[in-house]
Amino acid sequence: MAEGWQIARLWGIPLRIHPTWLAILLLCTVVFERNYRLAGSSGDLMIWALAFLTALLLFVSVLLHELGHSLVALSQGVKVRSITLFLFGGFASVDRECATPTGAALVAAAGPAVSLALACLFLALRAPAGQLAPGLGQMVFQLGGLNLTLALFNLLPGLPLDGGLLLKALVWQITGSQRRGVQVANSCGRFLSLMALGLGTWILLKGQGGPGLWMLLLGWFGLGAARRQSQLLRLQAALKELRVADASRRRFRVVEAAGSLRQLSQQRLLGANPAVPGPAETPGLPPWTLVCDRGRWQGVIDDGPLQSLPVQRWDGERIGDHAQPLSTLPAIPEQAPLWQAVLRLDEPEVTRLLVLSPAGLPTGTLERPDLGEVVFSRLGVQVPPPLLALARRHNAYPMGLALAQVARSMLNSGEVQGAEAPTTS
Repeated sequence: MAEGWQIARLWGIPLRIHPTWLAILLLCTVVFERNYRLAGSSGDLMIWALAFLTALLLFVSVLLHELGHSLVALSQGVKVRSITLFLFGGFASVDRECATPTGAALVAAAGPAVSLALACLFLALRAPAGQLAPGLGQMVFQLGGLNLTLALFNLLPGLPLDGGLLLKALVWQITGSQRRGVQVANSCGRFLSLMALGLGTWILLKGQGGPGLWMLLLGWFGLGAARRQSQLLRLQAALKELRVADASRRRFRVVEAAGSLRQLSQQRLLGANPAVPGPAETPGLPPWTLVCDRGRWQGVIDDGPLQSLPVQRWDGERIGDHAQPLSTLPAIPEQAPLWQAVLRLDEPEVTRLLVLSPAGLPTGTLERPDLGEVVFSRLGVQVPPPLLALARRHNAYPMGLALAQVARSMLNSGEVQGAEAPTTS
């Protein structure tokens, strides 16, 4: 879902409005106008003003619902990126999930609790508001009922509803597995979505177009959310099961320590020639140059010596005398799970990893495009070559795959353990 337009910041959280929100605001205004007219309210301008105010206050209630989630999430140490109002209500985007089932349950319960509190407040104010103006009493009563409906609807036990998040936290607490909690809650959400589609079709056939179409939209949205959640589960499984060796490539060249800097320069020129096969043909980062001394790995060398020394000295300077230790390169064992490689590649200034064998010897390299391509392949998705080439040029995951966020969520939730496969640097 697109982020929409930012209109404000609340407690440091950006508040955004998706373009679809304008459509649902208009639709709600029309529905409320019809309700007030049927209830006997008089004055066209007054009815439309009351209907528009009711629609606005309804979305203020939705915003407070999402703020309830967000403020409790902040108290649990979870950063909230934004709150977006859209066609189906509101959505709070967070950078990760809570690390404990108790924290997840508190965040999930906060929204319905706010809606229930608002329902009680509005219903309690119905009589005083009705004494001031009958239309005002109708509006307050309607908002109380809508907030009560919002709370009860969100407590249905299926993702992506708050009740589904509560169910997930409960199963997580009982089984110790967040993944199992997601699977159970997602299955319930899929069942509820299918029920909504069936009920919406039945209502539509009964001749009630508006409610029927709305139920169909809810069912369609729920099935889409269930499908995305299933894809996330498959993505997490791929990051756990695949190893660095499955994604590594050999994007480094090898030079002898006894060679001269002029030979290094000549190899650089050959590597830059597209007619010469080798790792330089691949767009993106230039290949590393590793230094060997009679079959033994000695270090790594860059263009620093070529840039700092005059050309006249290149013939007399040995490559090995200017090499840096291999330990200066960010590295990872080839048997480490891919989620660990994702976290390493998310560290500042780490653009590529040196892949090491169990004996600690270089066997390849790992970059974000390589990792993303293997993950997509495990998911059964073929990345179009132009998109893969674009990812290599920018050293990014293909198609904007947010692997770092997924890996951090897996680690923070306890789905994986940080000591599962220690990295090497």
